[in-house]
Amino acid sequence: MSKILIRGAKVLGGEPQDVLIDGETISQVGTGLSAEGAEVVEADGKVLLPGLVDLHTHLREPGREDSETVLTGTRAAASGGYTNVFAMANTFPVADTAGVVEQVWRLGQESGYCDVQPVGAVTVGLEGSKLAELGAMHESAAGVTVFSDDGKCVHDAVIMRRALEYVKAFGGVVAQHAQEPRLTEGAQMNEGVVSAELGLGGWPAVAEESIIARDVLLAEHVGSRVHICHLSTAGSVEIVRWAKSRGIDVTAEVTPHHLLLTDELVRSYNPVYKVNPPLRTERDVMALREALADGTIDIVATDHAPHPHEDKDCEWAAAAMGMVGLETALSVVQDTMVDTGLLDWAGVADRMSFKPARIGRATGHGRPVSAGEPANLTLVDTAYRGQVDPAGFASRSRNTPYEGRELPGRVTHTWLRGKATLVDGKLT
Repeated sequence: MSKILIRGAKVLGGEPQDVLIDGETISQVGTGLSAEGAEVVEADGKVLLPGLVDLHTHLREPGREDSETVLTGTRAAASGGYTNVFAMANTFPVADTAGVVEQVWRLGQESGYCDVQPVGAVTVGLEGSKLAELGAMHESAAGVTVFSDDGKCVHDAVIMRRALEYVKAFGGVVAQHAQEPRLTEGAQMNEGVVSAELGLGGWPAVAEESIIARDVLLAEHVGSRVHICHLSTAGSVEIVRWAKSRGIDVTAEVTPHHLLLTDELVRSYNPVYKVNPPLRTERDVMALREALADGTIDIVATDHAPHPHEDKDCEWAAAAMGMVGLETALSVVQDTMVDTGLLDWAGVADRMSFKPARIGRATGHGRPVSAGEPANLTLVDTAYRGQVDPAGFASRSRNTPYEGRELPGRVTHTWLRGKATLVDGKLT
């Protein structure tokens, strides 16, 4: 079994230490470590984190391999420091049966760059009218624990209640895309001053907040777990904060782009800024950062949504919604949360590894950087600053809102169970 000695790394941002990997496991953490025949990685004060876990990734396969495949998506994940991603169900065919989720799971195993945990659809075909095979997907080889119709809202309260009741039996969680469909018909961007000035259909905050309010009450009534996808408004923060104060079993995520970008960017009419939920106001952005810092929002999830060039290189109204995010997520979090003093690196590990792994029941991921634990790790050069160049992305798609923007931090190494998937910023 191979040995790797990471020398002088700031584990979770602390004092420099050495970490010895032996095979698939961390064997020692300390100072002055040595190991005969070990490959030495000089960390030089870089920050060592547990491998990142993304609870919300779109890998597009099967059906939209022109946007992304499991292989290209997991290569992008490794480039961004991720060792485990949860693949959303809105594929073609929809991942609403044991057969489809097992296909995605096996493709992840074959890729070798990142563990892939399929997310099962809540309803058949994401149509919102009939529960999918939740139990069969959980009992399949993929062992599905997270269920979501992401891209669409489970808008029927009875269906949502039944889903919460069903997954409770095996400790699963329903991840809700909170979007009341009638309130967002024809919506193109956040409803507010900018939408009024541009004459674009507005997407009101209440369309998100009303669903979250309903679903936390349903979760309380049923005694089940609910997770809120890509929370984006200050009002949503207050509802989740209230629900947690009542002891309701709710968790929530925020995307990197909602921590940094605002609806003012839509004035450019550049479809790269078109996303669901839409970019909100500066006030919302500040509320989301504070909520992530104080733990009201539990995790950062990328909502990595790749699209081919032609789906974004068109007029705003016709453009697809979504942004790629796996390869820039950690940099955006450093920029908005660490460099602003809102989180330290231990907090980043909590929001981007420990908690998402716990919510998704990702065995072997989100573990402490200590002896006896799986060697799922990422090394970050936090002193680096550079402009985002999508031409260098491992993702098949290039629809990033950060092109040309200077961001801090760069993942230099990623290890999946002791095997290097990224070395010196290059995929192995």
